[in-house]
Amino acid sequence: MLSRGFALTAIAGSAMTIFFSAAAFAQSLPFEVDERFTGGAPRGKLYSMFGMSPVPRTTVSFPSKEKPGTIIINTAERRLYYVLGDGRAVRYGIGVGRDGFRWGGVKTVSAKREWPDWTPPAQMLQRRPDLPRHMPGGPENPLGARAMYLGSTLYRIHGSNEPETIGQAVSSGCFRMTNDDVIDLYNRVKVGTKVVVMN
Repeated sequence: MLSRGFALTAIAGSAMTIFFSAAAFAQSLPFEVDERFTGGAPRGKLYSMFGMSPVPRTTVSFPSKEKPGTIIINTAERRLYYVLGDGRAVRYGIGVGRDGFRWGGVKTVSAKREWPDWTPPAQMLQRRPDLPRHMPGGPENPLGARAMYLGSTLYRIHGSNEPETIGQAVSSGCFRMTNDDVIDLYNRVKVGTKVVVMN
């Protein structure tokens, strides 16, 4: 007869296997998981629990006249493409600006920061006076693990501690990525990289 401790360990192990299998299955889906499959948690909560992106990073066919190394952001699609050349690109899911905050144009990456500090601009503080005036970099910082600054604008491509917002229109004009994805992009990108934002 199995001991009670062994039986409980086996049950717990089986439960964890089922739970992580469900998470892996959710990651493979091309759409957000419904709350019926997350025990009543809000939509996208499963992604937040595991730091996953609801839009898996992948290499895709992407014919483009832009040079390899260029970043192309399609805000309507809520996707960012890093051009590899030979008709291919790495595609990432992103969060974009909400209504009234989306924009387009051509910029360059003017600076790169690891675990950047965050100082909300005056315009944002007018809308949200409850925000901190400054927040040091770290896991709780809304800029996440990496940030790439776009020209002289206030906008950045940056990480996020809210992976469930990827694929959503929620920001004030910046482009959000999961920390895993933004680190991958950061390691590919150089200061001076061309960024084409299609609105």
